[in-house]
Amino acid sequence: MRPKILVTNDDGITSRGIAKLVEIAKGFGDVVVVAPNSPQSGMGHALTIEEPLSLYETDIFTQVTAFECSGTPVDCVKLAKNVLFKNDTIDLCLSGINHGSNASINILYSGTVSAAMEASLEGINSIGFSLCDYSHQADFSQAQDHIAQIIDAALNNGLGTAKLLNVNIPKAQKNEINGIKICRQARGNWIERFQEGTNPRGQKYYWLTGEFISEEKDKDTDLWALEHRYISVVPSMWDLTDHESLTTLSHLAS
Repeated sequence: MRPKILVTNDDGITSRGIAKLVEIAKGFGDVVVVAPNSPQSGMGHALTIEEPLSLYETDIFTQVTAFECSGTPVDCVKLAKNVLFKNDTIDLCLSGINHGSNASINILYSGTVSAAMEASLEGINSIGFSLCDYSHQADFSQAQDHIAQIIDAALNNGLGTAKLLNVNIPKAQKNEINGIKICRQARGNWIERFQEGTNPRGQKYYWLTGEFISEEKDKDTDLWALEHRYISVVPSMWDLTDHESLTTLSHLAS
């Protein structure tokens, strides 16, 4: 029996990235797509609770069952798990391929990785894929063979103790990618700025912009791997506990 693969994203069901991911995933199992009906970048782990969700079947992909959802990436996974796959099993969840990097601290804001993380919370092996190219004309075929390699390994060998992989692909030609590295998440941060303007009604608005700054250059990080044209694979998890502080903060206990 072929594996059942859920594909989702945060750039919307019409994005070029999800089309490429569906194309690759079809070679490994029976694919069902549940993706937002509009771009949801930067939504993180947001979910919809103040209004009902809509879910409509679409024929956007050839020979693939697909649904567009009015909610967030996390909503898509929740609906897939609890409605479409209510009496069935999801063997693997794939999210992406995202337009732009989700390395380092960007994982916290990423709808792409959050969708995969939501599936991992349900015990499903999950992978978020991102290409470090924000262009609408980004070439997602450059890493097709590597993506297929990672999917194949996940289905046939599992993910070990991990349930979630955050995979980032450098902007490079196929023959320029040096390979795949298992990494840790690098420390970094955004130096943020807000551009101020005035809309046609005379009201002020603020548009977020900024520059990402890496705080380290160690060779075991995702940022180093991407800078040196490696695909970075970071085993990730939802536990945000600072385990080292459990003992150093013992003086606060009563």
